[in-house]
Amino acid sequence: MANLETTYLGLKLRNPIVAGSSGLTNSLEDLKKLDEKGIGAIVLKSIFEEEILAEMAQSLAQAQRPQTMYPEIYDFFAIDEMEDTVSNYLFLIEQAKKSISVPIIASVNCISADDWTLFAKRVEEAGADALELNVFVLPSDINHTSEQNEKVYFDVVTKIKESTKLPISLKISYYFTNLANMIKQLADTGIAGITLFNRFFSPNIDINALIIIPSSLYSTPNDIHISLRWVGIMSNRINCDIAASTGVHDGEGLIKQLLAGAKVVHVASTLYKNGFDVIPDMLATLDKWMNEKGYSTLDDFRGKLSQSAIADPAAYERAQFMKYFAGKNTTNL
Repeated sequence: MANLETTYLGLKLRNPIVAGSSGLTNSLEDLKKLDEKGIGAIVLKSIFEEEILAEMAQSLAQAQRPQTMYPEIYDFFAIDEMEDTVSNYLFLIEQAKKSISVPIIASVNCISADDWTLFAKRVEEAGADALELNVFVLPSDINHTSEQNEKVYFDVVTKIKESTKLPISLKISYYFTNLANMIKQLADTGIAGITLFNRFFSPNIDINALIIIPSSLYSTPNDIHISLRWVGIMSNRINCDIAASTGVHDGEGLIKQLLAGAKVVHVASTLYKNGFDVIPDMLATLDKWMNEKGYSTLDDFRGKLSQSAIADPAAYERAQFMKYFAGKNTTNL
């Protein structure tokens, strides 16, 4: 049997499958099931920056709501219940550390570097092994420059690193003017890992009801390609671990991301669609493939097909498109 152990954010994992932040990582019962099925680590369901700020406001007996980039977000929360939300979150961390054998990574969904960053210390005291910052800044404000949008990420990291000694992972989107350079700059801040990529709400249109509706909430195996490209491009080129997220639904997807250079993969949609038994299935596929290829450890092949390792680096870029379609009649495609 192959050795599937790896390290991520300085933590030792029994395998590279990480349960990504979702509604399935929000209860002790589900965390125990994930542990029993062989998951390598667990990212708890994200707590929102606004929930933390509201709890702080209540604690200080402030009458006004904390300021935020998106004040309308408060319409979606029951303010008087937020304190319980924060307390329950910290309690979940404490209970998980007592009964779960794998690393527990707390997660904050944030849009600014407000005073909520003090919450990181409470997460550390509760016993979390690491902290993932899921930064959701959609560059949709035409009055904001790219520099202003990007500054948020560095401000968040700076504030967090001042308040905790926990290893920090940053989960980002691909909405940047120069994604490769941005990923490198973020890695150079001293974070332990970066996750490519988070999944925004995507709108659709109901042409009969004439309303905006959500598109599919879950990813599909076809959604792997964006993260696969950028994991492959950035592997071996930055000073932190890379986690692949979105579109990994089976053992084949897991192997692809490891070959591209990922330290671990985050799974969520496949847990909803296929249940927790998909975890041992993915591990079995990985083990079988490694044995067939003669690989004893993940490091024997991790990054073997990254852009920096292959003979034809253009395979990850536009030139490959030209190779396949230049001069072809695409009328019937």
